[in-house]
Amino acid sequence: MSKQGSRDTAPEIAVRRLLYAAGLRYRVNVPVPGMPRRTIDIVFPKAKIAIFLDGCFWHGCPQHATQPKANAEWWRTKLDKNMTRDRETTAHLEAEGWIVLRFWEHESPENVALSVVRARHAAAGDAPPNA
Repeated sequence: MSKQGSRDTAPEIAVRRLLYAAGLRYRVNVPVPGMPRRTIDIVFPKAKIAIFLDGCFWHGCPQHATQPKANAEWWRTKLDKNMTRDRETTAHLEAEGWIVLRFWEHESPENVALSVVRARHAAAGDAPPNA
């Protein structure tokens, strides 16, 4: 598992390229304030918007998650902890006044970027450009 990439995944890069092309500037892999060892994939710090692009297997996608057959109990516990951690992180950030957007890796980068652009402009109080 240590070889499993957790940052700069293909879905993240695709979404980031679209956001950059839309004129938005952001930070990547930012630590969650007050929660050690947790990071936000894409962040708009001033607007307090946190975007997570969750992998289907690791975060329990209802459409695509699979259950390993080998060592099934250990994996079930591991994946359940991941989902619990995701809920805790979201709740913590929302309690701190952040807007939290979570997307699955299988979602279209174009649709994800459009949702992010809309949320970013709504947080800034202006209308998004025609996208």
